[in-house]
Amino acid sequence: MRAALVSGAMAMTALGLSGCASNDYPTSSVANANTTISSGYAVAAGDNLKVTVFDEPSLTGEFLIDSAGNLAMPLIEKVPVAGRNPNEVAGLISSQLKAGGYVLDPKVSVEVLAYRPVYVLGEVAQPGEYPYSPDLTFFQAIAKAGGFTPRANKTMVVLQRSAWSTPRTIKLTDEPLIIAPGDTVIIEESFL
Repeated sequence: MRAALVSGAMAMTALGLSGCASNDYPTSSVANANTTISSGYAVAAGDNLKVTVFDEPSLTGEFLIDSAGNLAMPLIEKVPVAGRNPNEVAGLISSQLKAGGYVLDPKVSVEVLAYRPVYVLGEVAQPGEYPYSPDLTFFQAIAKAGGFTPRANKTMVVLQRSAWSTPRTIKLTDEPLIIAPGDTVIIEESFL
C-alpha cells in the first residue's frame, strides 16, 4: 500500500513538473517585437473612434469597431477598417460618403478615443485587463499589474500579439519592449 502511495506521489510530481517545463513557443527578440508595431497604430475590433465629418454634425460622433472589424456610420455601408491606420479609415469614410452622393467634398478626420485593453497574466500581483496608453512599455504594464511576484521569471516573457498566429517567447534586454493594444503579456514562473 505504501509503495503504491509513493509511486502515485512520484507520478503526480513528474506530471506537475512536466507542466512547468518551458514552453515551446517560437522565440523573438525585443527589436523584432517592436518592429511589428513601429509602422503606426492599426485599428481593430474593440477600438472606439471619434469620426469628425466637417460641416456635417449629423455624421460626426463616436463609433465602436465591431467584432468583424467593421465601422458602422449613418448613410454608408459598414466600412471594413481593421488593420488600417486612422488616416486610412478617414479616407475610406470620405470616399464612401462622396460615392454615395451624401457629401460633395467630405473632409473627415479620425482619432482613437479608447484603445483595446492589455492583458497581464501569470506571476504578477494583480493579473487582469488594463487600459492601454500610447507608448506603453513592458515594465509599465507590469507596474499596472502591481509588479512581479517573488516567483516571476524577470528575464523572459510570453507575448501574444494579434498580428501573430501564436504567442512568442521574448528574452528581455536593455531595449524597452513596447506593448501594443490588445497584447497579452504572460509572466511565467522562474525555476532557478
